[in-house]
Amino acid sequence: MRVGDSPLCAPKGSNGLFRVEVRQALHSPQRGSRRWACGVASLDTALAGGVVYGRVHELYAAQDEDAAAVAGFALALLVAMADGEGRTALWLRSRRAVRQAGVVQANGWMDLGGRPEDCLFAMIADAKELLKAAVDALRSGALGAVVVEMHGNLSELDLTASRRLALAAEKSGTTLFLLRSGAEPVPSAAETRWQVAAAPSRALPANAPGAPVFVIELLRQRSGPSGLSWQLEWNRDRRIFTEAASGDLVSVPRRGSPAAAGAGPVRFGQRAA
Repeated sequence: MRVGDSPLCAPKGSNGLFRVEVRQALHSPQRGSRRWACGVASLDTALAGGVVYGRVHELYAAQDEDAAAVAGFALALLVAMADGEGRTALWLRSRRAVRQAGVVQANGWMDLGGRPEDCLFAMIADAKELLKAAVDALRSGALGAVVVEMHGNLSELDLTASRRLALAAEKSGTTLFLLRSGAEPVPSAAETRWQVAAAPSRALPANAPGAPVFVIELLRQRSGPSGLSWQLEWNRDRRIFTEAASGDLVSVPRRGSPAAAGAGPVRFGQRAA
């Protein structure tokens, strides 16, 4: 592919037209947009019915060590929003993100109620190539969802690049989850922006770890309230979230990245000791 053919580059002489197209798409009415209701009434109400399909949703790790929790939360959303369509999802990861969050394991995927064969993974070292691959994947319209996982602040992911991702997602109806760790939120065209952290789980019999629990905060949404937070427990059998109940809790192990702890791949919902 030539540089001029990149989906991140508008054809010569068409910049004005492209800007109008982006503006119209990003500000078009969203009534009737398909949404996924997560099962928690207060959260679904805040989102005007649930998480909307065909948009960009940013998920930020509260701390670097929450990168695995962000990946687990995104995986739960993928499982829930698949809606029985059977379409494959594509998960694009930067090399730095793999070092930070560990390798996604098949048994961890199944523990959250998903099927590993429903997702393709690709590791792309260069940030520009990662964003190009994301736009191409969204524009194809063949995927159930696209996940882009990155670590650190990236100049390549500016407002212009974000708008192109949002336009591609809206045109194809393919949802994009943008996972960020080690980064500060910046202006973007995302539909929603979240902060995610791991939380203790309810103990099962014999004090075994229970279902994954996430603390999420709605940092921003394009139209609607923000600054709200929830503590959610993932129900893999019903494929919904419930509000985490108080009671006997299993403490979260001491924070530390897989690399710093000298550990191998980490399963979602667990941390390296």
